[in-house]
Amino acid sequence: MNRKGKTQSGGSNLRGGSEAVKTGRPEPALEPLQIGSAVYDTRITGKFRNRKPWVRPDPRQVRAFIPGNIQKIFVKEGMEVEQGTPLLILEAMKMRNEFLSPLSGKIKSIHVSEGDQVPKNHLLIEFAG
Repeated sequence: MNRKGKTQSGGSNLRGGSEAVKTGRPEPALEPLQIGSAVYDTRITGKFRNRKPWVRPDPRQVRAFIPGNIQKIFVKEGMEVEQGTPLLILEAMKMRNEFLSPLSGKIKSIHVSEGDQVPKNHLLIEFAG
């Protein structure tokens, strides 16, 4: 609520109703949005329209979930590993994160070296398909 007691941008007023601020621009029309089996009428923003589409993660790729430094690599290319085998240690925010193998298989390639600084979502290790 502003100093004059009026609400801003669709907020509720003291009587329980709501009022929109007049901006001179027409309000976007309601559009159907389906989430699962439910359909909602909503106003879709430009940010929502331009978002990067979600892609199912590839289980054969091990990616950094946080930026950090590669401290130790326990595997080599071509090695056969079992699910749960330690692959590497990524230090982030003074914590050591041990990456375990998400599946059993052969290491196709290692995309980092010890001492490397990696950003979030960087490809670390790839398994053979």
